[in-house]
Amino acid sequence: MTGIGNLPQHPGSPCPPFIPLGAPLQHGPQAYANDPERGQRPVPALSHHGSQRAVLLQTATLLGVLLLGYGYFGLLVPDPEARLQQLGLFCSVFTISMYLSPLADLAKVIQTKSTQCLSFSLTIATLLTSASWSLYGFRLRDPYIMVPNLPGILTSFIRLWLFWKYPQEQDRNYRLLQT
Repeated sequence: MTGIGNLPQHPGSPCPPFIPLGAPLQHGPQAYANDPERGQRPVPALSHHGSQRAVLLQTATLLGVLLLGYGYFGLLVPDPEARLQQLGLFCSVFTISMYLSPLADLAKVIQTKSTQCLSFSLTIATLLTSASWSLYGFRLRDPYIMVPNLPGILTSFIRLWLFWKYPQEQDRNYRLLQT
């Protein structure tokens, strides 16, 4: 049984074939896999070797930072109370950076006057989640819970404003269904 491109599919496996990183494919930017209902369906190919290396490097760097943090808190901070305070600060920095990361797309949204690269449902989920955690931290009087979630509320309101200012256009490839 053949799989995607020139890669064999393992017989008896219900899963699609595994595509190793950098594997050559016969059909260029898209490969095709068998689909019993529709015959053939396109499957995106992994063809960007440089971006794969960048993602692997970023992932390895973040894992290294986490391991250094674990080593620091486990080995160099013997006092449990000090460890807890420093760990709270460490986690707060990561939470704040997570909530600020969508701001990288704001320049693109403003330049193109299009919110196509933003997810409305993710914006709503971020707003609800960060507001819930901020209220919870406020009730507990815990700044390590409350403060890192405030940027999530702020960035969600910024993205909601962008959705209002630059409404998403309906994709012209799809027609509205009549009910």
